[in-house]
Amino acid sequence: MSARLLRKILKEQEARGEQQQQSGNLLDPEAEEEHQIFNGDEYESPDSSSHGYLNPFDLLNDDEHDHDQGSEPEIADEHLMQNTDAKELSMAKATVDTFPSSKLKTKKKKKKKNKEDPLSYMQSIEKPLGVTLESLSVEDYSSSHQLDPLKAKRANVVGDSLLKQCKTSILQVDPKFLIAENELRRIFGSKVVNSFQKGNQTGSYRQIRGGRRGSHSHRRTILVSPSEHWHRWDGSLSMELLETRDGYHYFKYVHSSSYSQAQRAFEAAKHDLNGIANILLRHPYHLDSLMTMAEYLQLSGEHQMSADAISKCLYALECAWHPMFSPLQGNCQLKYSHESNRPLFSALFAHMKNMDRRGCHRSALEICKLLLALDSDDPRGAMFCIDYFSLRAEEYIWLERFSEEYRSDTSLWLFPNFSYSFATCRFYLELEASSKDTQMESGKATSADLLKQALMLYPSVLKKLIVKVPLRDQAWSNILEHSYFGSEKTGSPSLDHLINIYVERSYLIWRLPDLQKLLKNSALLVIETLVHGGSDARDWACVRKEAFSSEKNEYSHLLLSDFSDSVPTMPPDNLQNLLVDPRMREDQNGDQVANARHVARAHHNVVDRNPLIVLFESMLPWIDYGSSDGVGEHDDQYNVEN
Repeated sequence: MSARLLRKILKEQEARGEQQQQSGNLLDPEAEEEHQIFNGDEYESPDSSSHGYLNPFDLLNDDEHDHDQGSEPEIADEHLMQNTDAKELSMAKATVDTFPSSKLKTKKKKKKKNKEDPLSYMQSIEKPLGVTLESLSVEDYSSSHQLDPLKAKRANVVGDSLLKQCKTSILQVDPKFLIAENELRRIFGSKVVNSFQKGNQTGSYRQIRGGRRGSHSHRRTILVSPSEHWHRWDGSLSMELLETRDGYHYFKYVHSSSYSQAQRAFEAAKHDLNGIANILLRHPYHLDSLMTMAEYLQLSGEHQMSADAISKCLYALECAWHPMFSPLQGNCQLKYSHESNRPLFSALFAHMKNMDRRGCHRSALEICKLLLALDSDDPRGAMFCIDYFSLRAEEYIWLERFSEEYRSDTSLWLFPNFSYSFATCRFYLELEASSKDTQMESGKATSADLLKQALMLYPSVLKKLIVKVPLRDQAWSNILEHSYFGSEKTGSPSLDHLINIYVERSYLIWRLPDLQKLLKNSALLVIETLVHGGSDARDWACVRKEAFSSEKNEYSHLLLSDFSDSVPTMPPDNLQNLLVDPRMREDQNGDQVANARHVARAHHNVVDRNPLIVLFESMLPWIDYGSSDGVGEHDDQYNVEN
């Protein structure tokens, strides 16, 4: 493009800029702003239609002017281009100054008005608020209390649902306490836990050194921390929403076709460890196979590997959660009556016991709260160990809140475990209050009164505690000589079973000397009360009989071993039958060998064996594959015979 055309364009732009400035000065800024806002278009000069407007970009391809005008020196073109740039910048600045000047002026005027009269501004805010409040109160105060029966019924339903949600809020789970490593860091320190984890990681890397490390990343979960050597989640499980009722969401686990096939294979090989291991090779997250393998490993003494199998179950179950499933809030239900939901309860209960053995009582408490929140029917008996974990975790205030908020009928103290645990909880709260020089609430009973009430209601607990703890002082023998504490049976199978569960679960708490002193003094107070008034014993017996009136054991589904600290073990001979290769069973049934060690060496060969079974068998201390010399002699003998 030639320099003459550029000059022509610049002159036209200067003329239009002057006209716009003149028209902007003639118009009122506020009127101009309103005109622009109303039309929604940019401001145009009134003379813009009279002059023919030329687009500068249309002239870039116009070659006729270039040939007619001729060419000029390059230096002159560069000088002109610099001048055009400067002029364009000045014109742009002028247009910016002219167009938004009205807007800036109006904004400044509004700010000045607000600064000058703040009271009028506050009155303008308060005035609509008063009008709104008056509009809400349509009826008089007298008529507002006369509700429609249908509206009142709806209000009662909403109130009941909100009351239920407030009751279940006591079971809200804190996710930061679900991971055991967090509690271990709080107890032992981060350095100790990190060094221990590094040692375990090196050991696990040696076990899986043949596999690929870091080939995939696991999903982040809240129940457990997945290990690096675990398989990728295969998506064989899912969860569906059944219904929403009274503020609760009801869910159910759903099996895929591949998982159903693995379940049928598990039922066919239920007592065969070799078959279960083959299922886990193809379906690494089959829940029943993992639970069975964890049980076998626990019986053999491999507690860490057993806990790892339980953690894999929980990882698979959490990966299958529905997007609306939020169990930590206490408003989601998984009914135990559905067969597919039961593995979650079994895995959580086993995981809770593992946390207890590791000393992570706060983590065990959170898992116990989750168990109780998932199904209000409490199919696994979380109600009969939640008091123990709260005492071991030193959550005394929470336990008192739980006794007040979980059930409105105050019937928790009728269970033997809560009757004694509430007295223990109050004892520790009194110790804390005395150490801080504060006083307990005047309306609450003392720990001595609560424990005396518990002994009057369930006297058979005392004799079982003395035997289980044990308490060998002569004073305890004198107390047991009284007829009220001499009997171990209450006459109710359900109550006897619950008392056995409490003694088996919580006997460790009564090994503290301070609690033993409190128990002794309370027992002596009971004896003194019975001497002065004999009717108290009959009254408490009536309360006992009314609370547990059934002649059958209503809690027979709760095994006493599930609440015990002792780890069950199986004799080597019995466990040996579970580890036999099916291909060797016919030969073993034909030959009866007296020496069990010789039997172990006879059939435990590694040729054509499943490597996973060989790995598990090698961890058992009574399994012997023989030395290298023995293997060589066996091979030589085999070659000679052939």
